[in-house]
Order: sequence, then C-alpha cells, then structure tokens
Amino acid sequence: MDTIASLFSFITTPVSWVIVQFHTVYGAIFGADTGWAWGLSIVSLVILIRICLIPLFVKQIKATRAMQTLQPEMKKIQERYKNDRQRQSEEMMKLYKESGTNPLSSCLPILAQSPFFFALYHVLNGIASGKQIGVIDEGLLTSARKAHIFGAPLASKFFSSEDQVAALHASLTDVRVVTAIMIVLMSASQFYTQRQLMTKNVDTTVKTPFMQQQKMLMYVFPVMFAVFGVNFPVGVLVYWLTTNVWTMGQQMYVIRNNPTPGSKAQAAYLERLTKHVTQHGKIRRRSEKAIVKAIVAKGRDRNEFERKFVNALNKAGLAAQTDGTVTQSAAQAAAQTEEGAATTTATAAAGRRQQPKRQSKAQRQSGGTKQAGDSPSLEKSDEPEDTKPAAAKQPQKPGSGTRSKAQSGQRKGGPQRPKSPSKK
Repeated sequence: MDTIASLFSFITTPVSWVIVQFHTVYGAIFGADTGWAWGLSIVSLVILIRICLIPLFVKQIKATRAMQTLQPEMKKIQERYKNDRQRQSEEMMKLYKESGTNPLSSCLPILAQSPFFFALYHVLNGIASGKQIGVIDEGLLTSARKAHIFGAPLASKFFSSEDQVAALHASLTDVRVVTAIMIVLMSASQFYTQRQLMTKNVDTTVKTPFMQQQKMLMYVFPVMFAVFGVNFPVGVLVYWLTTNVWTMGQQMYVIRNNPTPGSKAQAAYLERLTKHVTQHGKIRRRSEKAIVKAIVAKGRDRNEFERKFVNALNKAGLAAQTDGTVTQSAAQAAAQTEEGAATTTATAAAGRRQQPKRQSKAQRQSGGTKQAGDSPSLEKSDEPEDTKPAAAKQPQKPGSGTRSKAQSGQRKGGPQRPKSPSKK
C-alpha cells in the first residue's frame, strides 16, 4: 500500500493543504487537538471531492443507462459468435462505437477518486510514523497525533501493536472496537448501495450476464472492504465511510428521481407522477418533462409501466406532448365545451322561467280586488242591508245560503250575516 500511495505523492501536498485549511476552521470551534477538528476536516475533504466529481457521476449514469440499453444486442452477439472470441470482441467494439458508449465511463468516479484516497492514506500513514508530509509541519503533526475519535487515534489501525497504540496515548481495545464498528458500517453501506441498485433500478424485462455480474459484485465489494479495512488507519476509515454514505444517498436520489426504464423504481416514479399530474394538470420540474418527452418519443416501444402511465393520463382527459408537457386531450376539451354550452342554455332557460310575466292594468286591479276579497271583511258584515245595491237584493234560491257563506269566506263558528227579507 505504501508503494501505491507513493505513486500518488504528487497530489499529497494539495490534499494536506485542504485538510489544514478545514482544520483551521474546525479547530477554532472544537479545539485544535480534538478528534472533532481533524475528523470533520477529513469529512469536509470527502464532501468537497464528491461535489467536484458530480459531473463525472452524471456521465457515469448516462454510460450505465446506455450499457443497459445495449444489453439485448450484446446478448445476440454473444450467442451468434459464442465459438469465436475474436469476432465477438470485434462486434462488441463496433457496437460501442456505433452507439457512442464507453464501458469504462461507469468507472470514472472511482478512478478519479483513487488519487485522493491514496494521497490521504499517505498523509495519515506519515502522521502515524511521525513524518512531516505536504504542508503538515511539526506542530500540526503533534496535534494530529493527539487527536482521537471515540478513543481511537486517527493514525491507528486494527492490527496496530499495543506499543504503537500506547505511543499514541490510547488503548488497543478502544482502537479495535472503533475500527471494527467503522469497518462493519462501511461494508454495510456498500452492500446496501449495490443492493438497491440491483433490486430497484435494473430493467427486470431483460436478463443478461451483466445483471449476474452486478449481483456478484454486491457480495464481493463488502468482503473486500472488510479485508482491506483492517489495514486502513482510522482517518482513512472515516474517509471511506463518509464517501460510502454519500454514494448511498446520491444513489437513492437518482433511483427516486431518474430511474432506469423498465425497473421497479420507474414503476413507483410514474405512479407518483401520474397522481400529481391528474391532480394539478401540469408537469412540475424540468427533469419530469425530460422523462415524459422520452416516453412520448418511444411510441410503440414503451414498456409496461410507461403504457400504464399514458393510459392513466388518457383516462383523466390529459395527453402527453412531444415537448414533455401535459395538456387536455381533444375529446376532453370538446366535452368541456359542450358541457359549458349546455350549462349556459339551462341557466338562460331558468332565468326566463323565474321572470314574472307583465300584467295589464285590468289584471292588476282584478288581482287587487281578489286579494282583498280573500279575507273576511267585518265592515261589510256590519253594514246595513238597505245601503247595499239593488242588484244584491235579489231573491235567493233555496240552498244557496251555504254557498254564499262559503264564497264570502266566513268561518263556520263566526257571526252570521242577517238574512235579508225577500222581496216579492
């Protein structure tokens, strides 16, 4: 490992300078000789490196997607030239060239991160042996050797001897407990990252040797971390654990927001997108528009989940456009137009029915007289009979008294109207 680290000694000075700058900031808060100051400096170095590697990570995602797209063609070439390895390799290279993909692009983040990892290992190994490296002078070297993380010095290892640990003012038990826990967490985070990639973000419709290879790596990588981890200083374990946690979170974000077509993650993503679009009638983010645009461009080549998404939009009266936006379908717009016209007609008819008809003067007068005659009049009942018009004093036919009482609106139990003498 020392030989490998020495190959990357050209980057040792920049790495040590970055650590010292972070240590100056955290040392003013937690104390220059504390493990928090030196540990957070290493964590900040990891975050800074991973932020700088985001463009390479994007290229890695695109390269991985391109390789997954080429899996059916690669499988055909392997079956066609299974007895001719040379021709098989030539056809594979031709396929890569035509599609513009590079199998090594998926390894770019790891390859770019390797120099920083070995440079950090070289710095921490120098601290353990008491050597000044990069911009770390004698004072910083003494401070780093005093720093402990949960009782374990930054430069100690799982297999460090008791004398080496005692020289760093720590106990061998503390060192081994801390390093063992960190190795387990480091291996577990690596296993979980690879497992969620295999179970959620792989096209389940295509079974290729690439999937078997990824499945094998899911178990091999954690074992490798456990084997090599016992030879790493605590500071390097902090670095590697931090970068594994970053990778795990980054992978979770990609799986949730930009899943592989045909995977379980895509089914969950399109289900969430369908629910949002049917509720709000529009696409929220640019990344969602890009995914919808790709689905529309596929046409009949859509997978099962993409077809369900398009059908759900059609049932909701929506249609995905070629630019990734979502609008109302023509049938839905026509139905809404007809519904609006029918509503307007019904409202106008209801308004005409509710408007009272205009009455003539005679109708209004007769209506007023009728309204006045609806209730019994006491004045007319008290009026002398002689003052009534002659037309009212006509002989009544037998049995007409009851009818007259009903017409006058008198109650049965009320005062009776005096009978008028019949005129002969």
